[in-house]
Parts: sequence; C-alpha cells; structure tokens
Amino acid sequence: MSWKPWAGVFTEAPDPQVEQFTESVSFDRRLYSQDIRGSVAHAQMLAKVGLLTAEECQQIEQALHEIEEEIRSGRFVFRPELEDIHMHIERALTDRLGDVGRKLHTARSRNDQVATAMRLWVREAIEQIDYRLRQIQEAFVGRCERDAGVIVPGYTHLRRAQPVLAAHYWLCYCEKFQRDRDRLSDCRRRVNMLPLGAAALAGTSLPIDRHDVARRLGFVDPETGQEQLLSNSLDAVSDRDFLLEFVFDLALISEHLSTWAEEWILWSSQEFGFLKLPEAFCTGSSIMPQKRNPDVLELIRGKTARVIGDLQTLLVLIKGLPLAYNRDLQEDKPPVFDAFDTVRACLEIAVPLIQQAELDPAAIAERLDQGYLDATSFMEYLIQRGVPQRTAHHQVGRLVRRAMELGISLAQLPFEEIQQMCPEIDQGVFQVLGARQAVLVMQSYGSTAPAEVERQIQVWKSRLAAEKAQCQPTLIL
Repeated sequence: MSWKPWAGVFTEAPDPQVEQFTESVSFDRRLYSQDIRGSVAHAQMLAKVGLLTAEECQQIEQALHEIEEEIRSGRFVFRPELEDIHMHIERALTDRLGDVGRKLHTARSRNDQVATAMRLWVREAIEQIDYRLRQIQEAFVGRCERDAGVIVPGYTHLRRAQPVLAAHYWLCYCEKFQRDRDRLSDCRRRVNMLPLGAAALAGTSLPIDRHDVARRLGFVDPETGQEQLLSNSLDAVSDRDFLLEFVFDLALISEHLSTWAEEWILWSSQEFGFLKLPEAFCTGSSIMPQKRNPDVLELIRGKTARVIGDLQTLLVLIKGLPLAYNRDLQEDKPPVFDAFDTVRACLEIAVPLIQQAELDPAAIAERLDQGYLDATSFMEYLIQRGVPQRTAHHQVGRLVRRAMELGISLAQLPFEEIQQMCPEIDQGVFQVLGARQAVLVMQSYGSTAPAEVERQIQVWKSRLAAEKAQCQPTLIL
C-alpha cells in the first residue's frame, strides 16, 4: 500500500482512480508556506509543553525550512497519491527525520491544520488586495490635479442630469474603494482567529497551549494584544464563514471595477468622445482594420461574473453540511484562489490604465451645454427667491420645453421670455445658467463645488500619503 498516514485500519490500497479523484495538491500546494509556518509554531509549542524535546523541535524546524525552499525553488516532487500539500510536507519530513518527523502531528488533525493554513493565507491575501486598492485610489487622486477644472456631464438613467467636475467623478471611486478596504479590514478581524488545537473536532487530551501558538502566528488583537482563538472546537474545524465573507468583499470590489470599466467604455466611444484610452491597453480586430477595442476594460467587466460565480460556489458548497468537518470543504479552495487571483489581476492592470488615459476637454466642452444640465440650478435659484419647489420645478420644465422647441440652451432664451414665466427673476439668473455656472454655485458638503472638491482632494492626498508609509506586502500568494 502507498504511504498513507491513515492506512492502519485498511487492508486494501486505494484504487488509483480514487487517488486521482480525491487529490487536492494540484491546487492547495500554494498553501505550502502557510502550512509550514503553522507547523513550526505547533512544533515550538509542543517543545514548550514537553511533548517534543528542544533538539527534536530544532530538527523539525530546520527540515521544514529546507522543504519550504525546495518547494519555492521548484525542486520538490508532487505526487497525487499523497493527496494534499499537508501530507506532502509531512511525508518529506518523515523521510528526513523518521520518528522525530512523525511526532509533529501530535495534538493536531488535518482538519484544524488546513483551517489554520487558510486563515493565514486569507490574512495575507487581504493585505495584498488592500495594497492594490490603495494604489487605485492614488491613481484616481492623481488624475484630479491633471483634470483640474474639467467639467463633465453627470448622468442618471444614462441621461444627462447635472454638470460635475471630473475630479468629483474620480473621488467618487476613491470613496467606493475605501468602503471595500474598510470591509476587508473588518473581515480580517474574523479571519484572525486561531483554529489550531481543535484537532479533528473535539480538541485533545494532551496538555497543549493554544494561546502560545496564537502569539507565534500573530493571531492577536492589534489593539489589546490579546490572543484570538476560536473557542469551540466543532466550530473551529467546520467554519468557512471567513472565506465567504472574503470572497463577498472581492465580488463587491469587482462590481465597483465593472461600473468604472463600463463608464470608460462608454466615455471612450465615438458617441461620447470624452476619453482617449492608451493604445497599449486596447486591441484590434482581425477583420476591421480601423478598430481600437477596449478589451482590457471589457475583460475587467466580464471577470466580475467569475468572481460572483466563485461566491455562489462557496454559498452552495456549505449549504446543509452537517458538523463538523466534511470532505466537501476541500472544494472551498479553488473558488477562493480564483476570486483572489482575478481581482488582484484586475486591480493591477487598472492602475496604469487609469494613469495613462486622457480626457478630451475640448470634445467634452463642445457639447457640455447640451442636455440642459443647468435646469436644477435654475430651479434652486427660484427657490431662493421664495418660489415653492414644485412650482419652480414646473416653471423651469416649461422653459426647458420652450428651449427644446427652439433648439437653444436655457441661457439663450430671451430674458423677457424667462421673466414672463418666472416673474421673480432678475438679470442675476444668468449667474446660474450654463453648465460651468451651475457647478460654481454649488455649496453643500460633499458636492461638486470647486472649493469642496479641492478640500476633498487634499484630504485624500494626506490620507493616502500617510498610509503609503506602511510597508508594502512582500508575500506572493
């Protein structure tokens, strides 16, 4: 019989087809670093409580680091019959150390072992995604100064609504991605709970110190310094909530990226003509020589479906699973890895695209006063002169209709004709008519008022500069 740690009760070797069907090392091998970190901390704890000698612990640590380097360098041989990355590492360890290697699995099960590795991996993945979200925020803030003073139409229902500063648009995405970062930070609190020591499902009768392992692996509250441990052994080995929460956060990031991509696809079309995409981020057609297609943006939009599908897979996977561990949970890793890889790739390619694309201010300005973007500001001008909102809304609507019939803007209507409909006005009405004037009269906090937008730009610059002082994640997942 091939080497199996659980083979004692069996008299027949597994069917080779079963070994191929049940292996997971083809995708969980990327957990090797996290598994070894958990194993080192576990060995150190076993030595502390007297279940390993100091010499045995040192031998195990050294051998594990050698195995880690072999995997990292590509010299390690993977074999499907060894099932998963955890058994590969354990087999390599026992091949080197014999009985000393066999002692490492004291007081743990693969159930709590893999749960620990996944939590370590997700913790690092959150740092990777957060770093790239900050980069995309920096890219949008960087655009604010480049596009200072540019006014673009704001839309509702994909119809021209009110004028806004381009910088106001860019800061909108900073806000969305900040909420994504906040969600990831909140998710990390629930990820950062140690399951190791729960063993198979009931804990262990051996005198282990789970708090010691938590300290060694960084499962601590950053504010209080207290160790963070899952307190129920059944829950510790069966819980996958943290994976669903993480992938939900990734799905929402994808949704935000998809919205941005869709807008820029529209803005870069001839029909809009607002934006010029860098050629290096476009592709051509195999039959139409003139085409410059926004394929990168389309793929960012399309890959959102993959990430949503990954979340759906996880939701269905855990539906109705009885406590505690079930082999179904082996299938949690491919969708998590795929969602992370997809979102990371989208964020990485989005940053230079945001930095290199160029607005076309002349093309935007040429048609900026089309669509009666100043109608709301005109209505609010009347409200300030005592006209009830509904009355002012009706009056301006009638004037918009008249301007549409004449094919002119509101500002081009004769003053006498405007005054006939709105007797409350004077020549000051022209200070609110026109898209640029409509922007300048804005006042409220969070609005597109130039002074307010400039204040927000400075807030974001200071915030991101302070965060940039933090270390960049170095682990490659």
